Amino acid sequence: MKKLIVGSIFLVSALFGETFTYTEYLPVTKSEPNYRIVTKRVPYQECWDEQVPVSSSSSDGTLGAVIGGAAGGILGHQVGEGSGKTAATIGGAVIGTLVGKSLAEKQQPAPGYQIVKRCRTKYQETQERILEYKNYANFNGHQIIKFSNQPLKQIPVTVTVTY
Repeated sequence: MKKLIVGSIFLVSALFGETFTYTEYLPVTKSEPNYRIVTKRVPYQECWDEQVPVSSSSSDGTLGAVIGGAAGGILGHQVGEGSGKTAATIGGAVIGTLVGKSLAEKQQPAPGYQIVKRCRTKYQETQERILEYKNYANFNGHQIIKFSNQPLKQIPVTVTVTY
């Protein structure tokens, strides 16, 4: 029976009730910043000049060994007779090769220096703070929270009253 009476009262008030809406501005009691930290890796180049040794000749003594071996073989061939002539030719060629290579390596020009630009990529880590504010206010015993990008002085609240 009680359910029927309460339901009837609710139905009558819904049919004949008035409703109006207004905006109330609540004072903010507290604003707290919320921080979010974002890390970015920003590349940059670090460069410097460096002296690097360079040589004008890339000879390793091979040409000197060939010329020395040929000259030694010719000179060795001039000495001796018969089978001694062959031994003298081979001996002269071997000795000429060793002497020619040694002389060619000693006569290489001293290395020069060239300035070369060297670079290395490094990364700088930066932190950016993205701020948002958590604003608090109270309305009829309830705490209202509104987020914004700056601290607020008031929070607008839409109030609807039905009677």
